[in-house]
Amino acid sequence: MLRLASDEDVHGGIVDGLRLREPSLDIVRVVDVGLDATPDPQILEWAAAHDRVLITGDVNTMVGFARDRVRANQAMAGLLVLRENASLGQVIDDILLVVTCYSSDEMKTLAILFIPL
Repeated sequence: MLRLASDEDVHGGIVDGLRLREPSLDIVRVVDVGLDATPDPQILEWAAAHDRVLITGDVNTMVGFARDRVRANQAMAGLLVLRENASLGQVIDDILLVVTCYSSDEMKTLAILFIPL
């Protein structure tokens, strides 16, 4: 099962819902590991170093920094980008689908997925 991290732009209800639906899920919030108010490139670097797929609600900047990493052949564990106006239930369902269906290597190859799928 993929290991996850959520950035500051992810609604707490999503993290809580993921933990409730899949208690064995390995997910941390970046604020809980001391990365609050940290620039996006550093969060992506941390996620790659810890082999954690990052969940973000930041469509504006995080996606661009992730694409920059891919173009530069830098390590990327993967990025799940939450689309605006998606229901909480759909987002949780799709994240759990990705976590159970994709391997770590597949996520590194895909690099960026938008949720809902």
